[in-house]
Amino acid sequence: MSEFQPYIPADQRPPEFTFRAVLLGAIFGIIFGAVTVYVGLKAGLTVAASIPIAVITISTLRHKGKPSVLETIIVQTCGNAGQSIAAGVIFTLPALIFLGFDLEYFRIFMLALIGGYLGVLFMVPLRRPLIVEEHGVLQYPEGTACADVIKAGASGGSTASRVFFGLGLGALYAAFQNENLLGAWPGTPEYRPDYGPDHVLKGASIKADATAEYLGVGYIIGPKTAGIIFAGGVFSWLVLMPLLYFFGKNLPTPIYPGTVPIAQMTPSDLWATYIRPMGAGAVAAAGLITLFKTLPTIIGALRSGFKNMRIGGFAEGEAPKRTEHDLSMGVAVLGSIALVVLMFFFLWLKPVPGAQVGLLANLGASFLVVIFGFLFVTVSSRIVGLIGSSANPISGMTIATLMATSAIFLVSGWTAPAFGALAITIGGVVCIASAEAGDTSQDLKTGFLVGATPIKQRFAFLIGITVSTLAIGFTLNLMNQGLQEFREAPRPWNINAPHEGVSILQNPHGLIDQFPVKSPNGASTLHHKNEYVVLNALGSSELADGKYLYSPATQRIEVQWIPGIGSEKAAAPQARLMATVINGILSRKLPWGLVMLGVFLVIGIELLGIRSLSFAVGAYLSIGTTLAIFTGGVVRWLVDSAVKKAGGSNEGDVSPGSLYASGLIAAGGIMGLIGVGFKFYETTWNKENPIGLPHGFQYHDITSVIAFAALAFSLYYFARKPVQK
Repeated sequence: MSEFQPYIPADQRPPEFTFRAVLLGAIFGIIFGAVTVYVGLKAGLTVAASIPIAVITISTLRHKGKPSVLETIIVQTCGNAGQSIAAGVIFTLPALIFLGFDLEYFRIFMLALIGGYLGVLFMVPLRRPLIVEEHGVLQYPEGTACADVIKAGASGGSTASRVFFGLGLGALYAAFQNENLLGAWPGTPEYRPDYGPDHVLKGASIKADATAEYLGVGYIIGPKTAGIIFAGGVFSWLVLMPLLYFFGKNLPTPIYPGTVPIAQMTPSDLWATYIRPMGAGAVAAAGLITLFKTLPTIIGALRSGFKNMRIGGFAEGEAPKRTEHDLSMGVAVLGSIALVVLMFFFLWLKPVPGAQVGLLANLGASFLVVIFGFLFVTVSSRIVGLIGSSANPISGMTIATLMATSAIFLVSGWTAPAFGALAITIGGVVCIASAEAGDTSQDLKTGFLVGATPIKQRFAFLIGITVSTLAIGFTLNLMNQGLQEFREAPRPWNINAPHEGVSILQNPHGLIDQFPVKSPNGASTLHHKNEYVVLNALGSSELADGKYLYSPATQRIEVQWIPGIGSEKAAAPQARLMATVINGILSRKLPWGLVMLGVFLVIGIELLGIRSLSFAVGAYLSIGTTLAIFTGGVVRWLVDSAVKKAGGSNEGDVSPGSLYASGLIAAGGIMGLIGVGFKFYETTWNKENPIGLPHGFQYHDITSVIAFAALAFSLYYFARKPVQK
């Protein structure tokens, strides 16, 4: 087979690793890292950022009047690193909140940095065997599509305008729709069925978080996947929850893990109490099934990776071509060792507050990061070449890591809550490394096809990882505090008596001096943190999992403290699942009936020949999320049908509709974060929203539905309108 010739030959040296390219890439890394955190925590899904970054860059950076091709590669590589790191972080590290610990900014930064760097360095020996020698065998679909976009941009034409249209109209819509911004109409229109004296379908809820980002996500993932996700939501919210109310409405006492009778629960209470444990079991089972299905591919990836791995690739004294110049194996090995040593000292000197463990456990954790990290980096790097990043079973790999780690801890007798925090630390670094390695492989494939210099792409990865982690930790904490709520929840409590699964928190992170507490009628009163003792419930039969404020003056629990992450507004389904797996193994306390219901539900879905992971995620999420995503999928189906009828094609990641949808996602995420910032301002300083509109005649659910339909029509219109050449 003749040697492959890239778009830019190796003997040409156009501008590549320039200051403007690195600066623009860093900016994109911060933006898309933050947007990925926002959308991923809310929807449980992430969307690749490389193509929209490349499209915008093509129209921005020019050399001698033409798009600068290799500079575009550096921008896209640097910017996409932020999205990869954010995905790995949000799937795991918020589990610390669910395990009863604080989510510190510096901890997020360090673990993201270590995991991201390991993903890049572990990939060094794999680039040549996977990207170069198996060219034509491993397609790397996202990387190939991005290369096509860059080459098309260099040949003429403009596709960036479609992304900018999505950004502009999406931002305008989000400004009016977001309840933390103008809030011109309800952000989540809802209808609760309740028919006749027998209360038929009571407990169900039909609602939609009518956001621009969900519409865009649904369009990009397509009607089939969006439909399967929504089917899971329909099953949970329109089948299971009405059944729960039907059979439990006359029971005078709570049913575990509930702490109040079912008759007193709202649909959101039913979802939080009974559906989430079932959904966690479903997602865990689906993730493991997906992992087992890909075992032949995984084994092949490991065999091929170790067989073809080499210390060098060139004869002694031979200088590599520009397009083959990469980091040396020595740098990769020494860098990886340094990172593992850094991991050990970080765990030793900076443990999770209240989760101090011994030197032996920290040393073991560092070795487990190396073993599982290199294993799943190798798997991830190859598997995305076969099936793409969107189908990469990162969650399944992380669950396998956590199950193995927790089992080792259990056998060793390390079952204290501190070891749960250590387990999620290990799983988090492995997940981040695997996610980064998968996207690194796609970007290296783009560079290989276009003719980039690999070592310069590596530097772009490292810069993008470093810069984006600054925004990721900030965004996580902003959402956790900005979306938190305090609700009246009075109940007697003897703090001096033993309560299994309930502990007292000292100096909890995120509790401000004064905070508004909502009563059932919606009124708010100011309370001071000095009035309370903070309790954390995890696996308790008396309190639902979460934080509570106990008043020594009244000797009662008075307030439920609901952090932003884990609430219905930011469900973080994967992180909740990770916490469930760890807590279930170490404490051996889970609502196993609900968890196993989710497991067997997934088995039934698999027997029907349906991809169970999408269904399981939909069963876990709020129907408000899945219905909005399904709307985007319906628009995609309408567009595909119309284009096909006209004799055209609307497939791929670079269609007009996908570009417009990418703009909607970015706009919704950016405006959503701005709204969270305003909410944080309101909560922290007890101020009214300075830009909110008064609730007048327009503040009705029908207004929200009409506005969302108009945005969906704009997506349909621009998806059918060809890009000007």
